[in-house]
Amino acid sequence: MRDKTIRPIVLVLLPLLLVTATASPAPARISEDQKITHVLNRLGFGARPGDVERVQKIGIEAYIEEQLRPERISDSRAEDKVGDLNSLTMSRSKLLEQFPDPQQLARRLGIRNPNQNTGAIDPNADPAVEQQKQVKARAQLQQYMMENKLQRPPQLLQQLISNRVIRGVYSERQLQEVMTDFWFNHFNVFWDKGADRWLTTDYEINVIRPHTMGKFKDLLLATAQSPAMLFYLDNHLSSTPSPAVEQFRKRANPNNKQRMPGINENYARELMELHTLGVDGGYTQKDVTEVARALTGWTIDQPRMNGSFVFRPQMHDRGEKTVLGHRIPPNGGIQDGLRVIEILADHPSTARFISTKLVRRFVSDNPPPALVDKVAATYKRTDGDIREMLRTIFYSDEFMSSENYGQKMKSPFEYVVSSIRALGGDTGGNQQIGRMIGQMGQPLYQYQAPTGFPDRTDFWMSDGALIARLNFAVTLTSGRIPDTRISLNGFKDAQAAALFLGSPDFQKR
Repeated sequence: MRDKTIRPIVLVLLPLLLVTATASPAPARISEDQKITHVLNRLGFGARPGDVERVQKIGIEAYIEEQLRPERISDSRAEDKVGDLNSLTMSRSKLLEQFPDPQQLARRLGIRNPNQNTGAIDPNADPAVEQQKQVKARAQLQQYMMENKLQRPPQLLQQLISNRVIRGVYSERQLQEVMTDFWFNHFNVFWDKGADRWLTTDYEINVIRPHTMGKFKDLLLATAQSPAMLFYLDNHLSSTPSPAVEQFRKRANPNNKQRMPGINENYARELMELHTLGVDGGYTQKDVTEVARALTGWTIDQPRMNGSFVFRPQMHDRGEKTVLGHRIPPNGGIQDGLRVIEILADHPSTARFISTKLVRRFVSDNPPPALVDKVAATYKRTDGDIREMLRTIFYSDEFMSSENYGQKMKSPFEYVVSSIRALGGDTGGNQQIGRMIGQMGQPLYQYQAPTGFPDRTDFWMSDGALIARLNFAVTLTSGRIPDTRISLNGFKDAQAAALFLGSPDFQKR
């Protein structure tokens, strides 16, 4: 039964939350405790009970330096909490085995409706009989999956969401979790596109996460060679059109009747517009074509089986290319693509574009130009060292400025995780939490456009999103989220805690 206290609490909270849609006045100056809160909110997902006192003890600078070196921080509690998420450590082939596509599995087992197998439709078939066949086929498939302890692909998505939520709540490496969220969004892939259902886990765990604070060039190359990205933006299909390639395709997959599509520019365009140079970065349509040519042959070996990166010389355009004024000699093979990555990573527009996005994430929706210049200079000086760029941001006057204090709206994911942390909560990151984050406007791993979610306050503000936040606050504080417990210490009751989570101050970071 629906909790009858929800409606009156929401009616009280809604005017408060509507205030967050407009900029609240910044304090004239911020106190030391406010500086600590600011650092905990920006470098991480807010304070758990005791965090403010800990930073008071060691000092803000020591905490920043600690977070900049996550490899030195023990994170055993978070690791223990995600230990039951078995898919996180599986190989791609094992994921396909344990989380099979139901339709493919049914075809392989021969338990589908015979008319569906052949594609034939019997006009004289009794609809009731056909429905019974389908019900029987589904039951057979379900029985087989249960007996063999198989799960459906959506469970892969749920484990990814649970991992993200659990690590956000428990990890001592808060900055690394923030940067994992940031870079996945920057190099966005859409989980629900075909083979990416089985490739996204590896993408986050083994591509994004290890490179969060290294050299940008290394991260760029890792994403460029990731099967998840190659599939999402279709570069695995890109090849030089020729009879030799067509013959190779037929030998590799004789049952595929589709023709090879030739050069595909999808990834090349997004690589420059969204991943490196930015839309005003100085490239032309000719550069897009040349980059696409350079990346032909960068494809996936058995995308629905092992799914690993492979360079196929037969698919590669061996001609001379010119990218952003740089000549790439003919017959370079895989080196053509590597040279493109190097050209883009070293470009001044990339330094500025990446710096702008980092400053927007950690400082202001309207990145201060002077700080962007400083961070871009750090990028150029350090060969794109992400850790040093972050250090430049965190020790800047703009970062700790009173005018930027509490002015960034939390995304739904940030709001949910910070709420659980603020109430000293424990969670298993269950399905309901993922669903509620989606209802607030941020379905994790399911943003279809390659742009990723915008990092601006106005993007998260709508009547529906605001009400969804209020519903979450009430549901959390009333203890009605399965596998999630919170503490009301310091609050009169659950309503008082819900009011706190719905307040303008808490909604922002």
